Amino acid sequence: MSLRIFAVLESMITAPTYHLILEGILLIWVLWLIFRKSYKPEAKALTEKDELIEEWKPEPLVPPVPENHYALKPRIINSKLEKYIIVDDKNCLNLGTHNYLGLAGDKSLEASAIKALHKYGVGSCGPRGFYGTVDIHLELESRLAKFMNVEEAALYSYGFSAVASAIPAYSKSGDIIFCDEGVHLAIQKGLLASRSIVKYFKHNDVEDLKRLLVEQSLEDVKNPKKARNTRRFLVVEGLYMNHGDICPLPEIIKLKNQYKVRIFVDETCSFGVLGNTGRGVSEHFNIPTEEIDHFSATLENAISAYGGFCCGTSFVIDHHRLSGLGYCFSASLPPLQAAVAIAALDILEASNHLVAGLRHNCVEIHDLLNKIDVIEVEADDISPVKHLRFAKRGNNREKETQRLEAVCEYVIIAWKNSIALTLARYIESEERHCPEPSIRLIVNSLLTSEEIRNISAFLREAFEKCF
Repeated sequence: MSLRIFAVLESMITAPTYHLILEGILLIWVLWLIFRKSYKPEAKALTEKDELIEEWKPEPLVPPVPENHYALKPRIINSKLEKYIIVDDKNCLNLGTHNYLGLAGDKSLEASAIKALHKYGVGSCGPRGFYGTVDIHLELESRLAKFMNVEEAALYSYGFSAVASAIPAYSKSGDIIFCDEGVHLAIQKGLLASRSIVKYFKHNDVEDLKRLLVEQSLEDVKNPKKARNTRRFLVVEGLYMNHGDICPLPEIIKLKNQYKVRIFVDETCSFGVLGNTGRGVSEHFNIPTEEIDHFSATLENAISAYGGFCCGTSFVIDHHRLSGLGYCFSASLPPLQAAVAIAALDILEASNHLVAGLRHNCVEIHDLLNKIDVIEVEADDISPVKHLRFAKRGNNREKETQRLEAVCEYVIIAWKNSIALTLARYIESEERHCPEPSIRLIVNSLLTSEEIRNISAFLREAFEKCF
């Protein structure tokens, strides 16, 4: 030990002077840090800004819910969503779900789903571009492309995301989109995600659309360099979910060709409904599919499966598979649901009796409802989506909603053979153009003439009682 101490002392004596000075300074600094007093800031008077911060209380994540909100008094549905459903243990004729062709309860579709379940399992567990593609997805895409008379189709696992992903896949920041103000929420979300310049024209007003196109062409003349780098799109629905009417596609196609814009047609409500064989609005107006740049549709309404699809030329869809966020990053459609869609297409291609029966029922119920003075019907006669309102109504949205809710309540509880109806619900804080309150009545092909007459009579009584 003494030798070690001697060695340390010797090294200190022989060490350079600058080294000893540096170590001394470090020792003094460490002692100062150990024994220094902790810092205590002086109390200062609150400024006006500090007082505002002290008084601020954050808003709740969820707004307060009124006591009479419909979600606080839900009705319990404990059956499949077929032609009839059981609501609060009461058997009701279902006029509230988009089961246009009545395929939701078809036994052959159910058998196809079970067979595919045994072969493929429950899900594919991955996006299409990675390990989520199986042969039945490719088969369904081929069948959809053939059915729609286009080159190629891209399959989605969720109907909402089909059009919501398609729009931002093509239209980017700085591009211009001309859009009908009556489009549904999925399209509005796609417009928002695209970050494009959106110019809305009045619902189904071709003249207003032409006005916007003329104004844009004049701007392009003033700035030709910018015009060359700006893409222009036109977005419409074949059959509008929020209004129940059909878009004037022939006039829109003329403007599309005249002013050189690309047209997107959403067939959410018209696929399986319009046209002699259910191929949509282009078949309804006998317009070649080559005139439409992009189709999108859901498999969740007329087809009674899950998912959606986009279709068009191979050039368009190839880009879509790389740029559609819902296609690239969402797990693919469960194979059993692809089997359901294929079985439904088999039924559609074998015969048009379901489409013809649906059209007959739509016209019949439309004529009967239009004869009721107290009811106003917003829809085309061949549309299965019909919006019902009071013929005489005020400007108070909340009061009109309550009156229509009373109608829906009445048609369920007043009779032994009840009707299941629901209001058209909107996220008012997010909807760009929120329609007036209405009851959205959905017609299906399974209704008989007697049931249609009873529906008309029940609704007459309900609207008159709640007037």
